[in-house]
Amino acid sequence: MLETPRARRGMVTSPHHLASQAGLYVLKDGGTAVEAAIAVAAALAVVYPHMTGIGGDGFWLIAEPGKAPITVDACGRAGAAVDLAYYASKGASAIPFRGPLAANTVAGTVSGWQKALDISQHWQQPMARERLLESAIYYAENGIVVTRSQSELTSEKFAELKDQPNFAGTFMPNGQAPAEGDIMKLPALGATLKRLAAEGFESFYNGKLADTIAADLAKVASPVTGADLQNHQATERPPLSTTVRGAQLFNMAPPTQGLSSLMILAMFDRLGVTQAEGFDHIHGLVEATKQAFIIRDEHVGDPDHMTVDPATFLENAKLDELARHIDRKIALPWPHVRKPGDTIWLGVIDGQGRSVSFIQSVYFEFGSGVVLPDTGICWQNRGASFRLAESGWNALKPGRKPFHTLNPAMAIFDDGRRMVYGNMGGEGQPQTQSAVFSRYGMFGMPLQQAVTAPRWLLGKTWGDESVTLKVEDRFDPALIQQLRDAGHVVEVLGSYTGTMGHAGAIVLHANGVLEGATDPRSDGAVAAW
Repeated sequence: MLETPRARRGMVTSPHHLASQAGLYVLKDGGTAVEAAIAVAAALAVVYPHMTGIGGDGFWLIAEPGKAPITVDACGRAGAAVDLAYYASKGASAIPFRGPLAANTVAGTVSGWQKALDISQHWQQPMARERLLESAIYYAENGIVVTRSQSELTSEKFAELKDQPNFAGTFMPNGQAPAEGDIMKLPALGATLKRLAAEGFESFYNGKLADTIAADLAKVASPVTGADLQNHQATERPPLSTTVRGAQLFNMAPPTQGLSSLMILAMFDRLGVTQAEGFDHIHGLVEATKQAFIIRDEHVGDPDHMTVDPATFLENAKLDELARHIDRKIALPWPHVRKPGDTIWLGVIDGQGRSVSFIQSVYFEFGSGVVLPDTGICWQNRGASFRLAESGWNALKPGRKPFHTLNPAMAIFDDGRRMVYGNMGGEGQPQTQSAVFSRYGMFGMPLQQAVTAPRWLLGKTWGDESVTLKVEDRFDPALIQQLRDAGHVVEVLGSYTGTMGHAGAIVLHANGVLEGATDPRSDGAVAAW
């Protein structure tokens, strides 16, 4: 997939073609970028259930022409009863990645849908919620076609998922992983989406639906309670920002790793690399990633518990200093704390130039693996990243937000172009963002080629414990050898491996032309008119 689709009236990109079309239907019916993004997110929760769901968290970057971008933080906090004593009483020395003990934070994403609607309500007359969720409800009730990635991941994680509450009955027909092409219905989830349409998105946290969800959580022995749901709220916050050659970049503030994404590109820009795809390009971005991750792993977490303002790491003097730490020829040795993740990114720009960069996640594939029996919600395991420690980075505290790998990105170019971009893939997210943006925004590669081109990943994703520099085998063998000679521990993977995550981007040009890209590593598509 090399050619970049273009259009004028509106564009959607996501990692599943049916979800992209769901968003396009909303745009064609007169909906806004925010409304289309909700339609896409809801559809993805059904057709791509191994990647995302309404039992997870979400983060938004929203912009309209002539105004500064804003963000929505829809991250759930640990339950009030989720403390060190709770896990000690369960005999746990660490929070497990699966099961009820991992389902320990509120699912915030639906609150983000409502907050985004509140922010955009002055744009025009709102569309009915029933219309926004129509595609998602249809697919849940009438059946999805199981994708290869859903089939493979269910099979790969079979042992750790099969015994989780209600998982097998929901996602393992006949007690086995579904085959690619099978039809799978999710009636309980469809009924919950119908209730959200009828009762409002707030009903997820307050009201009769919230009571049902709380009862469900109690049935599966999750420590999250109805009071925790009621105490949750999404928040509107300013983004973090930095500048690189020809553009201003925006991303999410903590508890996400958006700071890392901005730092990588800002440090790389200071290296003065003039040619894409060579050693200087790839090595420079990998080494910038290491510098950014050192800061991230020491400082980034719940902003209420951070001791330093993340914006200080984006000051010119600090970025200059960190860039000077990068050796242009030799790799910095790299054992480090590794952070996995599982996610979807989607982008929408409507015909009025209003744009959304949105990311939604349940953390690992299928999150905790716990499916709520009456509502059909697969609950996230984001809180499994907490450390069972009294203090320090990401230490567990009741009501604390966990560190998030999620970070939707946006750029405004000096020439008037506006770009939304992002990807799933745990700590690969800022690395792929640096690949896509540098190729397109710094070196002029066509947008779709920037997403399709071979990628790399330093460290861990998809639950893999490896700390190698993974590269796709489409890179020039001579470049791979150069990286090894520089001290990188290189592992060569397949041509279009899902390990590299699923990326996408949309660019709005000053003349109104929209360009979009989707990742051939996913089941996605650009939908436009």
